[in-house]
Amino acid sequence: MSDVTKLPEGAPEEVVTKALLREVDLTPFGFTGKLALITLDNGYDHNRPNTFGPVSLQELDAAITAAIAAKPAAIGITGKPFIFAAGADLSGIAFLANREQALAIGKLGHDVFRRLGECGIPTFAFINGLALGGGLEVGLHCNYRTLASTALTGLPEVFLGLIPGWGGATLLPQLIGPEKAVQVIMLNALNNNTMLKAKDALALGVVDAVYEPADFLEHSMDFAAQVLSGAKKIARADFSSDANWDSAIATGRAAALKKYGGATIAAPERALKLIGESRTATRDSGFAAEDLALADLTMTDSLRASLYSFNLIQKKRKKVEGAPKPALARKVSKVGVVGAGLMASQLALIMVRNLRCPVVMTDLDQARVDKGVAWVHSELAKLVEKKRMSEETARRLSSLVTGSVDQSAFATADFIIEAIFEELSLKQELFKKLETIISPECVLATNTSSLSVEAMSEGLKNPERVIGFHFFNPVAIMPLLEVARTSKTDDATTATAISVGKELKKTMVITKDAPGFVVNRLLTRFMGEITDAMDEGTPPEIADNSMRQIGFPMSPFELLGLVGPGVALHVAETLNKNLGPRYRISPTIKRIVEKQVRTFYIKDSDGKFIANPEAVALIEKGTNPSTADQVRVRALTAIAQEARMMLDEGVVSSPAEIDICMLLGSGWPMHLGGILPYLDREGISESACGQLFHPKAVASLP
Repeated sequence: MSDVTKLPEGAPEEVVTKALLREVDLTPFGFTGKLALITLDNGYDHNRPNTFGPVSLQELDAAITAAIAAKPAAIGITGKPFIFAAGADLSGIAFLANREQALAIGKLGHDVFRRLGECGIPTFAFINGLALGGGLEVGLHCNYRTLASTALTGLPEVFLGLIPGWGGATLLPQLIGPEKAVQVIMLNALNNNTMLKAKDALALGVVDAVYEPADFLEHSMDFAAQVLSGAKKIARADFSSDANWDSAIATGRAAALKKYGGATIAAPERALKLIGESRTATRDSGFAAEDLALADLTMTDSLRASLYSFNLIQKKRKKVEGAPKPALARKVSKVGVVGAGLMASQLALIMVRNLRCPVVMTDLDQARVDKGVAWVHSELAKLVEKKRMSEETARRLSSLVTGSVDQSAFATADFIIEAIFEELSLKQELFKKLETIISPECVLATNTSSLSVEAMSEGLKNPERVIGFHFFNPVAIMPLLEVARTSKTDDATTATAISVGKELKKTMVITKDAPGFVVNRLLTRFMGEITDAMDEGTPPEIADNSMRQIGFPMSPFELLGLVGPGVALHVAETLNKNLGPRYRISPTIKRIVEKQVRTFYIKDSDGKFIANPEAVALIEKGTNPSTADQVRVRALTAIAQEARMMLDEGVVSSPAEIDICMLLGSGWPMHLGGILPYLDREGISESACGQLFHPKAVASLP
């Protein structure tokens, strides 16, 4: 390994992926000859996937050299059980001190991988498990690819702020054509890093055959033998004259602009440029261009921010800060849902799908109950239609969801969540009534977005079993779950709630029972500054577009339409009452709610979104307008101030908890990193609060 590819002192030590070589006789598969099989294995179980750092690349290079020297009929490469390779080892990127290092590591990957496609011996990738990024690119350098039916694969680099830089951006478009390549490299990555299932990878032409995992290697050897003997022919198309190159690139660019609210982001642009150039690129020219793009992107703040976001999300999925010992959790064998409206019905659906236990819904009358239960049954049926669930499973789950107007149906429940109207007195009355029906150990959870959980528990015999369990809409898609403990909530209740949340596959943050918890408190403060600027006389289009330049997928007023002006006003009024006048009540929003205007934007006759004249007519006529930049700084300053107060109040345990909440609960852009590191980098933290939120992170930037 050259000095230039060595990571500086202090960087995490590379977990080396060994490349183990053995000889396989293909005679039993009908071909007389030997295959040199390289197995990638980092020595860990499947919880630690194979990755490629500089030393691992050298290990693979040595194995390829030894394989070529043995003069086999073919060379194959596979992975340890369940894992092929998860790509580059990204843990050391933040420690790269200069562009030369980044360029050298990119070139090293190309130099090693391309040997598999240029050694003059037929090469096969037997992709037996997860293959992402550089893991898939190893396979693309081979002449042929098989894939296990249970394996997921894809190129997530654009999602992280990179490009497929070890051959993917050049080889994949040449293999499957521009439209399909844009789908894999761009559209899937921008769609929350969607990975390819085996059947999709086969349909797209990314792989040549798919086999079941039980005898995957045997079938793959048979595939190789048939190719080598000539019994199986794999045709490759020439896409250089394809008429769809320009339209494919345009589709990718439109998707990126939509994802980032019209802002131009470096990684998607560089990826699209490479895809376009691959039409006529040689391996030398294509790989050289990838090296340059990878080096440029690696040294940006944007990549460091994306990796912070990605690593934080992965960490918080696995561990909930401040959670009691899991052994304290009680078993949940029956769930009650109070309410049968849309939110309550979504809660019932996610509970029955994941907990696989009886779920009973209640509401004020039978018609509402029937409508809620029918909605859940209908959604289960849709999953069958989409082939995401078997008919048998759907029937069984449907039978578990029932409804009643009598809350005595909750008598044997272990966990009850309410999703009724956001009125404190109603929730207090509900919990007091439920306490006369249920066992003392049954958890009472509330899906409130802004009301005091502790106030709901006042007057109860067992206030220790009340907890906030705040989901985000739509429940099935939004990954965040805020778990709010009161001063009385005990560890058994919290542990049970955390256990349920894990079964629901949610990323959880434990918060103090404070108004608005984390996401609604910050978003409401942020939105308040935008609407205040408009009320003061800033044209609505300037106020609403003030955050576009940093890549939000949705403007503040578009978000307001999604949430609903009535909900937003209710939360603002609650926070104004509990946190003071910095949460001002916008006269414009009050009028919009009173007049029942749903949104700031409507579609015109051509299907384009335009300002809603009804909403525009209700805007406060202020005389003190601001510029877009002034509005942006004002809104970000408010977030910094509020975040500092939340940390001082102990609403959450660390700045990272605020970051994860905003990433997963409000759609804060990945490429900006957490919201607080972004405020640090922009100088907002120091100007608003006199200190950074993440001083070490800022200090480590190049």
